[in-house]
Amino acid sequence: MKNRTTLTLVLLFFLVELSKAQTTSDFFKETNMFFNTHIEDGKVDYKTIKENPTSLNQLISLANDISVLKEDAKIYQSFWINAYNLAVIKGIVDNYPIKSPLNKKGFFDEITYQIGGENITLNEIEHKVLRGNFPDEARFHFVLVCAGLGCPPIINKAYLPETLDHQLQTQTELALNDPNFIRVKGKKVQLSQLFEWYKADFTKDGKSQIDYVNQFRKEKIDSKAKVSYYEYDWALNETK
Repeated sequence: MKNRTTLTLVLLFFLVELSKAQTTSDFFKETNMFFNTHIEDGKVDYKTIKENPTSLNQLISLANDISVLKEDAKIYQSFWINAYNLAVIKGIVDNYPIKSPLNKKGFFDEITYQIGGENITLNEIEHKVLRGNFPDEARFHFVLVCAGLGCPPIINKAYLPETLDHQLQTQTELALNDPNFIRVKGKKVQLSQLFEWYKADFTKDGKSQIDYVNQFRKEKIDSKAKVSYYEYDWALNETK
């Protein structure tokens, strides 16, 4: 009898874990399809999503049923990066037409989304869930897209556990080699305000911001270049 009870508990545990895995797999698959359908050249087709928000709402609902452990770092990070980008899109769609996320009060720090079984803001996802749990991963800044044109562009596919490191590396390299994002003029370089707001993320272990940027650049910036920051463009990253 004892052996049968133990076997039953093991089977139940296996079925629960299998269900979680299937749900996570479904989330990544459906998110990939959604991004592929509604994103082009780093811009989001908010108008079309607004006209039929069913798939977006279903994704947010699916995300609320998912529980991931930070110990499974790749799954955890992939899930929350996608969840952040989906929640940003939902925030825009819920208030569309809108010219900028800043036009909606509390867009980042007050409005909550039901994700991972809790009510959570965009700032909490970025600063607590991702940056807070993985403080050495500054590449997050190049994949979390805030709906403004000042952000690195959103991609038309989901971030997946098995490809996450490659995707983080690729998006960081694209951003930091983009002359519109890193503006070099002789002995001067203008960085995105991201580098001003999150300076500590890019200057660990005594390194400068230029040191960080040069890790990913084909054409290195002079280490003695004078650094300044250009104004962030909060205009909506919308397809026209």
